[in-house]
Amino acid sequence: MSEDRPWGSYQVIYESSLTKVKKIHVKPGEVLSYQSHKHRCEDWVVIQGAGFIVLNDEVLSVKPGKHFRIPPLTKHRIGSDNDGQGVTFIEVQTGTYFGEDDIVRYQDEYNRI
Repeated sequence: MSEDRPWGSYQVIYESSLTKVKKIHVKPGEVLSYQSHKHRCEDWVVIQGAGFIVLNDEVLSVKPGKHFRIPPLTKHRIGSDNDGQGVTFIEVQTGTYFGEDDIVRYQDEYNRI
């Protein structure tokens, strides 16, 4: 089942008490909120498209095959180029809690702060 968001959508592929795996698609020209998590680490592997990632205010380019580790409390976001394709990545969460309420938002284009 896919969950729609203003920036795109995500699908939970696998979930257990130890991990949660999502496939996330960011629509062309859109961006996730600048956020952090207290209880989980995330690993992102880009599988399609191009864009950028921000890790603690450092901007890096993303393309298929790139891997990013996001430790707890690290401010992060990802956005896609406005090229008609968007960007798709796999997110593997590990930690002690995976609820959507473990999101602290610092900046959000969709007024969710």
